Amino acid sequence: MQEDFRIGTGYDVHRLAEERALWLGGVQIPFAKGCVAHSDGDVLLHALCDALLGALALGDIGAHFPDTDAQYKNIGSLILLKRVYDLVIQKGFRLVNMDVTILLQEPKIMPYVVDMRNQIAQTLGVEIEAVSIKATTTEGLGFIGQGEGVAAQAVVMLKHI
Repeated sequence: MQEDFRIGTGYDVHRLAEERALWLGGVQIPFAKGCVAHSDGDVLLHALCDALLGALALGDIGAHFPDTDAQYKNIGSLILLKRVYDLVIQKGFRLVNMDVTILLQEPKIMPYVVDMRNQIAQTLGVEIEAVSIKATTTEGLGFIGQGEGVAAQAVVMLKHI
């Protein structure tokens, strides 16, 4: 019997380095450092992809888009998100809502949150009200607090259509 609702969680973390672009939620954020990754390193979208895949027991982002495959080198994570969501739709589900928290000491991302929400809503074909994005620092603690990395955690709810 098919369940009506499914919940998934996702988490991603990347090291920050100079001379890399910082992409979060499909938006390039002006900053001196960016994520070190095979793709564009958008931790927010990677966590979201894992949450969507996890809700339907479809593995994780690395299983679908391995970092050993040259076709994914520097790929935009909005493309990956669209491909993941196409799988969700193929399985007969749609997004009810999502909530993501970004863990980043700096830069402040509040000025970019609406753009991120719009990018994600447009990519998934959902209302912006279904897309929640928040951010927090780690009060200077750990690798995030020292400006060495960024992380994101996501939760999604899917409904059978």
